[in-house]
Amino acid sequence: MNQLLDWKTFESVQMEVGTVILATPFPEAKQPAMIVHVDFGDARGILKTSAQITKRYQPEDIIGKQVVGVINFPSKQIGPMRSEFLLLGALDAEKGTALLTVDEFIQPGTRIA
Repeated sequence: MNQLLDWKTFESVQMEVGTVILATPFPEAKQPAMIVHVDFGDARGILKTSAQITKRYQPEDIIGKQVVGVINFPSKQIGPMRSEFLLLGALDAEKGTALLTVDEFIQPGTRIA
């Protein structure tokens, strides 16, 4: 069952555009994953996360992509690294998670509405 959100709750989720600047394998993760570093602009800087996107992407495939992240979750320890944001993607069990991207350049740190 879907729970309806009120507008104030939606506005509290800080989703921003960022540019992937580095992606590396994360062999210590329990599930196949990579560590992704994303530049969210001057206000936030570079944040990193663990992403289970290896079924669809190689690290070099995502460098330079502009992605969407939730940047106001508390950080979370994932194995030996600390995840600092949630990288958003469309979950596809067959082909693997597809990153949510923007199709033209947007200034890193731009809020999603």
